[in-house]
Amino acid sequence: MDKNPVFLQIETRFLCFLISFYDIIIFGDFMKKFQTENADQTIELGYKIGKQLHRGDVVLLTGDLSAGKTTLTKGIGKALEVQEVINSPTFTIVKTYRGKDCPLYHLDLYRLNGVGYDFDLEEYMETDGICVIEWAFQVEEILPKEYLMINMKRKDEFQREIEITGNGSRYETMVGELN
Repeated sequence: MDKNPVFLQIETRFLCFLISFYDIIIFGDFMKKFQTENADQTIELGYKIGKQLHRGDVVLLTGDLSAGKTTLTKGIGKALEVQEVINSPTFTIVKTYRGKDCPLYHLDLYRLNGVGYDFDLEEYMETDGICVIEWAFQVEEILPKEYLMINMKRKDEFQREIEITGNGSRYETMVGELN
């Protein structure tokens, strides 16, 4: 028996409502999506995030090459009052910047294949600084249980879709306060 087109339309709308309601219940304020139109807006979002970070916080950045991960990190550095130019640590793995109140450790693990015994990544995540890690899932087994996850998608040359998720109560609160 074929369903009436009106019934299908109502059923579809109800299903969309349930999905939206589910999204609110499951994610609540733990996940938010942002869209930036240019690098300046991406830096500004990083600045807002950076203003909420404290010593010992860990931020994980995911996204394709040229998604804007380092650009967002520039905003975090701006919030921490880093005076140096922040650029990608792709070939050095880690760059340390001096902020006003604490250091910023910017790690890019793109070229790393798993955890190596000659490079103590855990030490950067267990310090009094703020640790921003690009391509963090290269070393998933040593990641902390609580962190701020930022997934970036390149929509076009300038536009980015940025999804921020808090993993742990402190980071969930942080996401809830972002606007």
